[in-house]
Amino acid sequence: MDLNKAFDDYQKTVDADHDQVVVARERRDIFKKALKGESDVVDVFGSGSLRRSTQLKPVHDVDLVVVFEGDDHPEWGSPGSSSDDALDHVRGRVNSLLGATNGTVDKLVRLAKPRDRAVKCFVDPPEQDDAFTVDVMPALRQEDGTLSLPSKLDEEWSTADPEYLINEVEVLQGKWSYFRPMVRVLKQWRHGVPTKVKSLVIEVLALKCLPVDRNRPEALKEFFTAAAVEVGYGVEDPAGHCGAIQPDLDIEVLRSALEEARDIAEQACAAASAGDTDEAADLWRKVLGDDFPAPEVKSSVAAASGPYLLGFRTVKDAPQG
Repeated sequence: MDLNKAFDDYQKTVDADHDQVVVARERRDIFKKALKGESDVVDVFGSGSLRRSTQLKPVHDVDLVVVFEGDDHPEWGSPGSSSDDALDHVRGRVNSLLGATNGTVDKLVRLAKPRDRAVKCFVDPPEQDDAFTVDVMPALRQEDGTLSLPSKLDEEWSTADPEYLINEVEVLQGKWSYFRPMVRVLKQWRHGVPTKVKSLVIEVLALKCLPVDRNRPEALKEFFTAAAVEVGYGVEDPAGHCGAIQPDLDIEVLRSALEEARDIAEQACAAASAGDTDEAADLWRKVLGDDFPAPEVKSSVAAASGPYLLGFRTVKDAPQG
């Protein structure tokens, strides 16, 4: 079996639909055009997985950061009600510029609802299968280049640097054309872990643990090996400002998942090195699930019924190189 082709075919099952990505970017650009025209706006940029090109399918939302001129809003950035004030300001401008009834730039947004840090803008009817939102977050640029972001619940502003992760992903993609695709593969893998794991946790682990000088199977094997250790130190904001990415993460469950995936990936790589690519494919199906192509003639190793779940039986008698 051609493992390169198998990984190529599997990637197609992970990546977001091209047409949906195009629509998401078009809507993002409409928001950017509208908000950049405001006299108190310094910059508007995408900050989420769509911006980093690490999104899975379906595209659930588009994240935008709107950087305002601090001199125009001297009360923002202070503890208390200024976070709520900033979010309400964004809500009002979105309604005026893009409201479905009387938007002056486009009639796109059915409802703009302030949440804790961003205004969630509903575009599609809720019953639409591929409906997604545009989340607009106000921010103030600080002297050191970082951003000050509001929190309505905490009634205070905090420092963050979302551009750091954007830039780091871009650098690694430049070193290895498969970096972003493999991040998407790993984000898909996390769905089989028997505890909630935020996609950003996997993406941050990939910054440290996914090598950019290997083929895809070897890179995945080394990721699982390194991440099983790294996760024990905690997974924190790579820019060093926001602390833990997911404070409620069950580290022990995730570590066990990474370790078992590591063991199977090692066997898969050993089988491929020994020339048994059919068995290697079967083993990768145990890690990545039934969407990973099966060989035409099944080997002695039974294919898994789904993506990695803690407690899969150990594969025996796999070639060890």
